[in-house]
Amino acid sequence: MIGGLAILLLCQLAGEATARLLALPVPGPVLGMALLFAVLLARGGEVPKGLADTADALLRVLGLLFVPAGVGVILHLPEIARDWAPIALAILAGTLLTVGVTGLLAQRLLGRGR
Repeated sequence: MIGGLAILLLCQLAGEATARLLALPVPGPVLGMALLFAVLLARGGEVPKGLADTADALLRVLGLLFVPAGVGVILHLPEIARDWAPIALAILAGTLLTVGVTGLLAQRLLGRGR
């Protein structure tokens, strides 16, 4: 499990270093995840047992990562209650924009593949 955690942290570190050195507008952990994906693809898609065990252990406690967000919502409940309309509008507009852009992108990518 320590080896799997080390792999995950090294990929995150490599992604963070790349993002900072190249001044990329992409978060380092995202680049690290892409790096890990590329390495796993290069290995034929085979995931080392230690890495798989570590990933499974992290996924089992994933719910705990939502506790700080829930506490933040409860802490700022009066502000959320006061400003519910702009928050709801931002969520709705953001969701519609995301779905629309994703659909257009999917159509373009699928159209080019034919």
